[in-house]
Amino acid sequence: MAHHAHHMHMFKRKFWVSLALTVPVLLLSDAIQSWFGLTWLEVPYQQEILLTLSAVIYAYGGLPFLQGMAEEVKRRQPGMMTLIGTAISVAFFYSAATVILITGMDFFWELATLIDVMLLGHWIEAKSVLGASRALEELVRIMPTTAHLVRDGEVIEVSVSQLKIGDLVLVRPGEKIPSDGVVVEGGSFVNEALLTGESKPIFKTKESKVIGGAINGEGALKVRIERTGEETYIAQVIKLVKTAQESRSHTQDLANRAAAFLFYVALGVGIVTFVAWSILASTDMALEHTVTVLVIACPHALGLAIPLVVALSTSITAKSGILVRDRKAFEMIKDVDAVVFDKTGTLTEGKFGVTDVVAYIPTERLLALTASVELNSEHIIAKAIVEYVHSKGVPVPNVKAFKALPGKGAYGKVARSEVYVGSQTLLQEMKIPANDDDIRALQDQGKTVVFTVVDGKLAGAFALADKIRRESAEATAKLKALGLKVYMLTGDSESVARWVAKELGIDEYFAQVLPDQKSEIIRALKARGHKVAMVGDGVNDAPALVTADVGIAIGAGTDVAIESADIILVKNDPRDVAKIRDLSQKTYSKMTQNLWWAAGYNIIAIPLAAGVLSGYGVVLPPAIGAIIMSLSTVIVALNSQTLRKYEPKGVEFKEEAPVTVKDPVCGMEIEPATAYSKTEYKGKTYYFCSQHCEEEFKKNPAKYASKKLENGEH
Repeated sequence: MAHHAHHMHMFKRKFWVSLALTVPVLLLSDAIQSWFGLTWLEVPYQQEILLTLSAVIYAYGGLPFLQGMAEEVKRRQPGMMTLIGTAISVAFFYSAATVILITGMDFFWELATLIDVMLLGHWIEAKSVLGASRALEELVRIMPTTAHLVRDGEVIEVSVSQLKIGDLVLVRPGEKIPSDGVVVEGGSFVNEALLTGESKPIFKTKESKVIGGAINGEGALKVRIERTGEETYIAQVIKLVKTAQESRSHTQDLANRAAAFLFYVALGVGIVTFVAWSILASTDMALEHTVTVLVIACPHALGLAIPLVVALSTSITAKSGILVRDRKAFEMIKDVDAVVFDKTGTLTEGKFGVTDVVAYIPTERLLALTASVELNSEHIIAKAIVEYVHSKGVPVPNVKAFKALPGKGAYGKVARSEVYVGSQTLLQEMKIPANDDDIRALQDQGKTVVFTVVDGKLAGAFALADKIRRESAEATAKLKALGLKVYMLTGDSESVARWVAKELGIDEYFAQVLPDQKSEIIRALKARGHKVAMVGDGVNDAPALVTADVGIAIGAGTDVAIESADIILVKNDPRDVAKIRDLSQKTYSKMTQNLWWAAGYNIIAIPLAAGVLSGYGVVLPPAIGAIIMSLSTVIVALNSQTLRKYEPKGVEFKEEAPVTVKDPVCGMEIEPATAYSKTEYKGKTYYFCSQHCEEEFKKNPAKYASKKLENGEH
């Protein structure tokens, strides 16, 4: 950013100084005096004064362009700076010659205004790029400077720079989290909008990961630091964004090639113009037309066409929680016609959960009886069932005579009922048939089915599987609506893969694929003629991500250091794949529009400057050429700014506060939709932030239902 800031201030300073010197140049120029009836404004040594002022403008204001030209010539890669440097040099030395050596019309006022326009354009460009960079560099400034370090039971205020991995810090309500870490105590809503683009505050509790710079809500958190300095999320984001802004794109290369081509065209047309007019008219007229061609060929708008769009699009994607590592991949995704998703952790949540319930008794009773037995088990299946029952708001009664049945399930007495919860083996041992078509269908889908037996009869069954993300169906639907083929890779069984593919409407799936085989499938799809984007979690999908035309990492969370991915989706939302493709198309469209606006100016201006229509009285003076050039530059700048309408909304914390309720035990503010559980008591609904609070409430509901708490009290 310091580089851009230096350039911006340099161009700004040179512009104002050159503009101040341009005023007397305009007033003393013969052409301006005749146009505005200022012929009375004559001073001694007028031409010499004009030469002196123009020399200062040329040497001071034109220096950046002359230096740029020298560098391009040294590299043998003539481009925009070569064109600008050539134009102002030809204009100055030709005009100086008209004062000292030859007769002819000088270009002093055109030279001065040309340099002014060029400086103004580069100032605007540097300011725009700086603005886009600053939007990201502000991330550094939002980091707190101090932290509350918990050491030996005491809270000490220390500088954030002193924090080490493993330190325990206290984050009070309303404070910013000092560095990346994991919550070890407490619960609170945390606003990560400015960091990830996720405008809705996220509830964080024990073992939740938090990002440095995020704003804590109304609960206190104790956080164990996991990353500091250059390893933090913010530091990695800024590093990625800088890399992306500095990386060259296909379109940028095209613009530079166009500038080089334009230089040779202008030089060639200039030579032809000089020869032709020398034969048709005179050497003086030939020189004038040649200088005009070279002066107005400056591709200033061409120079702005790509950098402005690159800066803006990189800023927009970062604010949206989409981090672009490779600009060429970002441009390429617009041409992708096939998207391959890894299943686990990408289309699914990567954790076991209840997907279906088959009930032969009232559903609420089935849920209550099953959860009462499973509440005492540490098994992952038991925990998933209890979590599901809590989410449905069903009160869980106490169990007596609980007994684990190794390899089969569990038993308990709930009220007057004897309840067994277990596998197919348990049913077979109890000689209870389970031939229901619904249950067979769930088993055919590869789901784990758990049965509940109440008083010797089958009461129902729970099907569990890796839960499909709620966003996955919408993500695949959006991609298919765009005309893309959607594929899925998984190491899971054929039945599980078939079920997920059917649920999401996926075109084709590949099951029981080992990690090292995924890249072979990507190659096979490319061999079919597809442009392939691979979307995976960045862990065992690394070979496939690298093999694909575009590698997209999802499920990264706060870990953005995924070297194998071209694009990283921070929010773990598969719908962002369609979003990044749309942004790529919009960005490429703006780049090509800008190139045509910039090229259009030169396509029209150069032939007119050469005098091809002079026989019809149509002549393009350098002054008019400069005006058209500046207009082209303004159009390109304004067209680039229209990309801002794709910026995500709500990243400045302007969203309305969510509707919240208080946990009756600890007073924590929570959203009903994200509460751990809820229960009914005397006609009122109470929501809990954790299992602990729920259990405390149930021990003495009358106490907590009547207790008035201040927000955040523990």
